Amino acid sequence: MISLRGIDHVCLTVGDVEEARRRWSREFGLIDRGGGRGRAVLACEDEPYCLELVEGEAGHHHTAFELARACPLDAAAASLREAEVDAVMLDGALHLSDPEGFGIELVPYREREPWVAHARRSCEVRPGAPRRLGHVNCLSSRLEDGVSFYTSVLGMRVSDRLGSEGVWLRVSTDHHVMALMGKGVSHFHHLAFDTVDIGQMRDMLDRIARHGRWLGWGPARHGVGGNVASYVRIVEEACFVELYCDMEQLAADHEPRDWPDDRFSSNTWGPLPPRSYFRFDAAAVEWERESREMLGIPLPPEEPA
Repeated sequence: MISLRGIDHVCLTVGDVEEARRRWSREFGLIDRGGGRGRAVLACEDEPYCLELVEGEAGHHHTAFELARACPLDAAAASLREAEVDAVMLDGALHLSDPEGFGIELVPYREREPWVAHARRSCEVRPGAPRRLGHVNCLSSRLEDGVSFYTSVLGMRVSDRLGSEGVWLRVSTDHHVMALMGKGVSHFHHLAFDTVDIGQMRDMLDRIARHGRWLGWGPARHGVGGNVASYVRIVEEACFVELYCDMEQLAADHEPRDWPDDRFSSNTWGPLPPRSYFRFDAAAVEWERESREMLGIPLPPEEPA
Protein backbone atom coordinates (compact mmCIF):
# COMPACT_ATOMS: atom_id res chain seq x y z
CA MET A 1 0.00 0.00 0.00
CA ILE A 2 1.11 3.56 -0.70
CA SER A 3 2.24 5.64 2.28
CA LEU A 4 1.87 9.43 2.21
CA ARG A 5 3.72 12.11 4.12
CA GLY A 6 1.14 14.83 3.51
CA ILE A 7 -0.39 17.25 1.05
CA ASP A 8 2.07 18.98 -1.29
CA HIS A 9 0.17 21.39 -3.53
CA VAL A 10 -3.06 22.12 -5.35
CA CYS A 11 -3.12 22.90 -9.07
CA LEU A 12 -5.90 25.07 -10.50
CA THR A 13 -6.62 25.83 -14.12
CA VAL A 14 -7.17 29.53 -14.83
CA GLY A 15 -8.18 31.61 -17.81
CA ASP A 16 -5.29 34.06 -17.49
CA VAL A 17 -2.19 32.82 -15.66
CA GLU A 18 -0.59 36.24 -15.20
CA GLU A 19 -3.79 37.79 -13.83
CA ALA A 20 -4.33 34.85 -11.49
CA ARG A 21 -0.68 34.92 -10.38
CA ARG A 22 -0.97 38.57 -9.31
CA ARG A 23 -4.39 38.06 -7.72
CA TRP A 24 -3.49 35.06 -5.55
CA SER A 25 -0.19 36.63 -4.49
CA ARG A 26 -1.75 39.99 -3.65
CA GLU A 27 -4.89 38.78 -1.91
CA PHE A 28 -3.51 35.83 0.08
CA GLY A 29 0.06 37.01 0.63
CA LEU A 30 1.61 34.09 -1.28
CA ILE A 31 5.21 34.23 -2.53
CA ASP A 32 5.50 34.23 -6.32
CA ARG A 33 8.13 31.65 -7.29
CA GLY A 34 7.81 32.12 -11.05
CA GLY A 35 6.99 29.02 -13.07
CA GLY A 36 7.58 30.14 -16.62
CA ARG A 37 5.21 30.84 -19.48
CA GLY A 38 1.69 29.48 -19.03
CA ARG A 39 2.37 28.37 -15.45
CA ALA A 40 2.66 30.08 -12.08
CA VAL A 41 3.78 28.59 -8.76
CA LEU A 42 3.19 30.28 -5.41
CA ALA A 43 4.21 29.43 -1.85
CA CYS A 44 3.03 30.12 1.68
CA GLU A 45 6.38 29.75 3.40
CA ASP A 46 9.65 28.11 2.34
CA GLU A 47 8.18 25.10 0.52
CA PRO A 48 8.87 24.94 -3.24
CA TYR A 49 5.22 25.87 -3.81
CA CYS A 50 1.74 25.07 -2.50
CA LEU A 51 -0.37 26.47 -5.35
CA GLU A 52 0.16 25.85 -9.06
CA LEU A 53 -1.78 27.76 -11.73
CA VAL A 54 -1.93 26.56 -15.33
CA GLU A 55 -3.88 27.71 -18.36
CA GLY A 56 -7.24 26.10 -19.06
CA GLU A 57 -10.93 26.24 -18.32
CA ALA A 58 -11.16 27.55 -14.75
CA GLY A 59 -11.34 24.84 -12.12
CA HIS A 60 -9.39 22.10 -10.34
CA HIS A 61 -6.61 20.27 -12.19
CA HIS A 62 -5.07 18.10 -9.47
CA THR A 63 -4.15 17.77 -5.82
CA ALA A 64 -0.61 16.58 -5.12
CA PHE A 65 0.46 14.45 -2.18
CA GLU A 66 4.04 13.82 -1.09
CA LEU A 67 5.08 10.22 -0.58
CA ALA A 68 6.55 9.07 2.73
CA ARG A 69 10.30 8.49 2.99
CA ALA A 70 9.82 4.71 2.95
CA CYS A 71 7.65 4.81 -0.20
CA PRO A 72 9.72 5.69 -3.31
CA LEU A 73 8.05 6.45 -6.62
CA ASP A 74 8.73 3.02 -8.12
CA ALA A 75 7.12 1.32 -5.11
CA ALA A 76 4.11 3.63 -5.38
CA ALA A 77 3.82 2.83 -9.10
CA ALA A 78 3.94 -0.90 -8.37
CA SER A 79 1.24 -0.49 -5.72
CA LEU A 80 -1.00 1.34 -8.18
CA ARG A 81 -0.51 -1.40 -10.79
CA GLU A 82 -1.43 -4.03 -8.22
CA ALA A 83 -4.58 -2.07 -7.39
CA GLU A 84 -5.34 -1.80 -11.14
CA VAL A 85 -5.23 1.99 -11.02
CA ASP A 86 -3.99 3.68 -14.18
CA ALA A 87 -1.11 6.11 -13.61
CA VAL A 88 1.41 7.91 -15.79
CA MET A 89 4.96 8.83 -14.78
CA LEU A 90 5.58 12.40 -15.94
CA ASP A 91 8.26 14.89 -14.88
CA GLY A 92 9.29 12.79 -11.89
CA ALA A 93 5.79 12.31 -10.48
CA LEU A 94 2.88 9.90 -10.79
CA HIS A 95 -0.36 11.25 -12.28
CA LEU A 96 -3.69 9.47 -11.76
CA SER A 97 -7.36 10.13 -11.02
CA ASP A 98 -9.70 9.09 -8.22
CA PRO A 99 -13.03 7.32 -8.95
CA GLU A 100 -14.79 10.63 -9.66
CA GLY A 101 -12.10 11.94 -11.97
CA PHE A 102 -10.39 14.36 -9.59
CA GLY A 103 -6.74 14.60 -10.63
CA ILE A 104 -4.06 13.38 -8.22
CA GLU A 105 -0.30 13.74 -8.40
CA LEU A 106 2.09 11.74 -6.21
CA VAL A 107 5.46 13.44 -5.76
CA PRO A 108 8.58 11.88 -4.20
CA TYR A 109 9.65 12.46 -0.61
CA ARG A 110 11.57 15.71 -0.19
CA GLU A 111 14.34 16.25 2.37
CA ARG A 112 13.91 19.37 4.51
CA GLU A 113 15.84 21.23 7.13
CA PRO A 114 14.99 19.55 10.45
CA TRP A 115 14.32 22.82 12.30
CA VAL A 116 10.89 24.22 13.13
CA ALA A 117 9.76 26.84 10.61
CA HIS A 118 10.47 29.91 12.74
CA ALA A 119 14.07 28.74 13.31
CA ARG A 120 14.91 28.43 9.61
CA ARG A 121 16.74 31.34 7.99
CA SER A 122 14.96 33.00 5.08
CA CYS A 123 15.25 36.11 2.94
CA GLU A 124 11.83 35.81 1.30
CA VAL A 125 9.20 34.82 3.88
CA ARG A 126 6.49 37.48 3.84
CA PRO A 127 4.62 38.90 6.84
CA GLY A 128 0.95 38.02 6.82
CA ALA A 129 1.18 34.93 4.62
CA PRO A 130 -0.57 31.73 5.77
CA ARG A 131 1.66 29.06 7.29
CA ARG A 132 0.94 26.24 4.86
CA LEU A 133 -1.55 24.44 2.68
CA GLY A 134 -3.36 22.08 5.03
CA HIS A 135 -6.14 20.16 3.28
CA VAL A 136 -8.71 19.96 0.49
CA ASN A 137 -12.43 19.23 0.36
CA CYS A 138 -14.46 17.79 -2.53
CA LEU A 139 -18.19 17.43 -3.11
CA SER A 140 -18.82 13.83 -4.08
CA SER A 141 -21.40 11.83 -5.99
CA ARG A 142 -19.61 8.54 -5.15
CA LEU A 143 -18.76 8.97 -1.50
CA GLU A 144 -18.01 5.38 -0.53
CA ASP A 145 -16.05 4.71 -3.73
CA GLY A 146 -13.92 7.73 -2.87
CA VAL A 147 -13.38 6.60 0.71
CA SER A 148 -12.37 3.12 -0.47
CA PHE A 149 -9.89 4.60 -2.98
CA TYR A 150 -8.22 7.00 -0.57
CA THR A 151 -7.92 4.42 2.20
CA SER A 152 -7.12 1.20 0.31
CA VAL A 153 -5.05 2.72 -2.53
CA LEU A 154 -3.45 5.86 -1.06
CA GLY A 155 -3.25 4.65 2.54
CA MET A 156 -5.23 7.43 4.23
CA ARG A 157 -7.18 6.70 7.41
CA VAL A 158 -10.72 7.73 8.26
CA SER A 159 -10.81 10.27 11.06
CA ASP A 160 -14.55 10.83 11.38
CA ARG A 161 -17.86 10.41 9.61
CA LEU A 162 -21.03 12.49 9.52
CA GLY A 163 -23.53 9.74 8.77
CA SER A 164 -23.83 9.44 4.99
CA GLU A 165 -23.06 13.15 4.49
CA GLY A 166 -19.29 13.29 4.81
CA VAL A 167 -16.02 11.54 5.59
CA TRP A 168 -12.77 13.13 6.83
CA LEU A 169 -9.43 11.43 6.07
CA ARG A 170 -5.93 11.88 7.51
CA VAL A 171 -2.31 10.90 6.94
CA SER A 172 -0.75 12.45 10.07
CA THR A 173 -1.88 13.81 13.43
CA ASP A 174 -3.88 16.59 11.72
CA HIS A 175 -7.56 15.68 11.87
CA HIS A 176 -7.83 15.65 8.08
CA VAL A 177 -5.89 16.22 4.89
CA MET A 178 -8.97 15.59 2.74
CA ALA A 179 -12.74 15.59 3.22
CA LEU A 180 -15.43 14.20 0.94
CA MET A 181 -19.00 15.50 1.20
CA GLY A 182 -21.79 13.39 -0.26
CA LYS A 183 -23.77 15.99 -2.19
CA GLY A 184 -24.69 14.08 -5.34
CA VAL A 185 -22.32 16.13 -7.51
CA SER A 186 -18.58 16.01 -8.17
CA HIS A 187 -16.91 19.38 -7.60
CA PHE A 188 -13.70 20.57 -5.99
CA HIS A 189 -14.99 22.63 -3.07
CA HIS A 190 -12.02 24.21 -1.31
CA LEU A 191 -8.33 24.33 -0.53
CA ALA A 192 -7.42 25.32 3.00
CA PHE A 193 -4.61 27.51 4.34
CA ASP A 194 -3.46 27.14 7.95
CA THR A 195 -3.19 30.47 9.80
CA VAL A 196 -1.26 30.98 13.02
CA ASP A 197 -4.36 31.94 15.00
CA ILE A 198 -7.68 33.72 14.73
CA GLY A 199 -5.88 37.08 14.88
CA GLN A 200 -4.00 36.35 11.67
CA MET A 201 -7.23 35.05 10.15
CA ARG A 202 -8.87 38.39 11.00
CA ASP A 203 -6.04 40.34 9.36
CA MET A 204 -6.21 38.21 6.21
CA LEU A 205 -10.00 38.54 6.01
CA ASP A 206 -9.72 42.33 6.34
CA ARG A 207 -7.25 42.41 3.45
CA ILE A 208 -9.29 40.05 1.30
CA ALA A 209 -12.49 42.04 1.94
CA ARG A 210 -10.79 45.21 0.71
CA HIS A 211 -10.20 43.37 -2.58
CA GLY A 212 -13.93 42.69 -2.94
CA ARG A 213 -14.05 39.15 -1.55
CA TRP A 214 -16.69 37.89 0.84
CA LEU A 215 -17.30 34.93 3.12
CA GLY A 216 -19.61 32.17 1.97
CA TRP A 217 -19.66 30.97 5.58
CA GLY A 218 -17.91 31.71 8.85
CA PRO A 219 -16.09 32.26 11.00
CA ALA A 220 -17.36 28.94 12.30
CA ARG A 221 -16.09 26.55 14.95
CA HIS A 222 -16.39 23.02 13.61
CA GLY A 223 -17.25 20.13 15.88
CA VAL A 224 -15.80 17.70 13.32
CA GLY A 225 -12.11 18.65 13.11
CA GLY A 226 -12.35 21.26 15.84
CA ASN A 227 -10.93 24.04 13.68
CA VAL A 228 -12.02 27.65 13.44
CA ALA A 229 -12.75 28.21 9.75
CA SER A 230 -13.71 31.00 7.34
CA TYR A 231 -14.62 30.27 3.72
CA VAL A 232 -13.77 32.86 1.06
CA ARG A 233 -15.60 32.60 -2.27
CA ILE A 234 -13.26 32.48 -5.29
CA VAL A 235 -15.58 33.16 -8.21
CA GLU A 236 -12.86 32.98 -10.87
CA GLU A 237 -11.81 29.36 -10.16
CA ALA A 238 -15.24 28.19 -8.88
CA CYS A 239 -14.02 27.15 -5.45
CA PHE A 240 -13.52 28.42 -1.91
CA VAL A 241 -10.40 29.12 0.11
CA GLU A 242 -10.71 28.10 3.74
CA LEU A 243 -8.61 30.01 6.27
CA TYR A 244 -8.39 27.94 9.44
CA CYS A 245 -6.59 27.51 12.74
CA ASP A 246 -6.71 25.23 15.78
CA MET A 247 -7.18 21.91 13.96
CA GLU A 248 -7.76 18.91 16.24
CA GLN A 249 -4.67 16.70 16.62
CA LEU A 250 -5.36 12.97 16.74
CA ALA A 251 -3.52 10.21 18.58
CA ALA A 252 -2.07 7.28 16.66
CA ASP A 253 -4.76 4.96 18.05
CA HIS A 254 -7.66 7.32 17.27
CA GLU A 255 -10.92 5.50 16.54
CA PRO A 256 -13.17 7.12 13.91
CA ARG A 257 -16.28 8.76 15.34
CA ASP A 258 -19.71 8.94 13.70
CA TRP A 259 -20.97 12.44 14.44
CA PRO A 260 -24.68 13.25 14.65
CA ASP A 261 -26.01 15.36 11.79
CA ASP A 262 -26.75 18.47 13.83
CA ARG A 263 -25.51 22.04 14.13
CA PHE A 264 -22.84 21.25 16.72
CA SER A 265 -21.06 18.91 14.31
CA SER A 266 -20.76 21.75 11.79
CA ASN A 267 -20.61 24.92 13.88
CA THR A 268 -20.67 25.04 17.68
CA TRP A 269 -20.82 28.85 17.47
CA GLY A 270 -24.00 29.21 15.48
CA PRO A 271 -25.48 28.94 11.99
CA LEU A 272 -25.19 26.13 9.51
CA PRO A 273 -23.84 27.20 6.11
CA PRO A 274 -26.25 28.78 3.64
CA ARG A 275 -27.31 26.51 0.80
CA SER A 276 -25.29 28.66 -1.62
CA TYR A 277 -22.15 27.38 0.11
CA PHE A 278 -22.52 24.04 -1.71
CA ARG A 279 -23.14 25.57 -5.13
CA PHE A 280 -21.04 27.36 -7.74
CA ASP A 281 -23.63 28.56 -10.27
CA ALA A 282 -24.32 32.25 -10.97
CA ALA A 283 -27.48 32.37 -8.84
CA ALA A 284 -25.68 30.94 -5.80
CA VAL A 285 -22.88 33.50 -6.17
CA GLU A 286 -25.38 36.38 -6.47
CA TRP A 287 -27.52 35.22 -3.51
CA GLU A 288 -24.41 34.82 -1.38
CA ARG A 289 -22.81 38.13 -2.37
CA GLU A 290 -26.03 40.04 -1.63
CA SER A 291 -26.91 37.97 1.50
CA ARG A 292 -30.32 37.21 0.03
CA GLU A 293 -30.79 34.00 2.00
CA MET A 294 -30.19 36.00 5.19
CA LEU A 295 -32.89 38.44 4.01
CA GLY A 296 -35.36 35.60 3.69
CA ILE A 297 -35.25 35.30 -0.11
CA PRO A 298 -35.02 31.57 -0.96
CA LEU A 299 -32.22 30.45 -3.23
CA PRO A 300 -33.77 29.29 -6.53
CA PRO A 301 -33.14 25.70 -7.66
CA GLU A 302 -29.99 25.18 -9.65
CA GLU A 303 -30.47 25.12 -13.39
CA PRO A 304 -29.61 21.76 -15.04
CA ALA A 305 -26.12 21.75 -16.57
